[in-house]
Amino acid sequence: MAGARAVDTDSFERDRRSSVHCLGVTALLTASHLGYEVLRWAGAAYLVWMGARMLLNTLRDRWSQAVSGSSPGGPTAPGFAGAATNTLVGGWRQGAVTNLLNPKAGALYVALLPQFIPAGASHLPLGLLLTSVHVTLGLAWSAVLIAFTRMLRDWLRKPRAQQLLDRVTGTLIVGFGLRLALAD
Repeated sequence: MAGARAVDTDSFERDRRSSVHCLGVTALLTASHLGYEVLRWAGAAYLVWMGARMLLNTLRDRWSQAVSGSSPGGPTAPGFAGAATNTLVGGWRQGAVTNLLNPKAGALYVALLPQFIPAGASHLPLGLLLTSVHVTLGLAWSAVLIAFTRMLRDWLRKPRAQQLLDRVTGTLIVGFGLRLALAD
């Protein structure tokens, strides 16, 4: 379910970004240094917050286990970013916010897609067609990831595996946020 939620959010965001790109809003954001910087810093802060929350959740679980002597996991297992996002709406919202705060995805469409639109062709329909190809490739890749995850389902459901994945992922997300904040 979580994999399907991620695919749905990612596909929606690609489609939304491509539509915005075709209407020229992404080009405007790319041209506005201040707008880009505000979005970049908001995205960096969100990544650091999300990664730190994942790390703190695993430490809180470890501390509560040591105090109570219980095993990790249960209904409040850390999951991707806590129990609050283990719903369809919560996961979709988290994916949407993450994608909306990523200015480089829009810049990718501005830099990459125009190269494939012939001179004199209408930008809107051809841009949407090229974006559809991008979304289709993304869906195919996501299907491969979901199939692989299904093979690892038993291991991934173990609380220790969830803790390990949350610690590694949280550390990487904080690192990406710091890199985004410190990049020129």
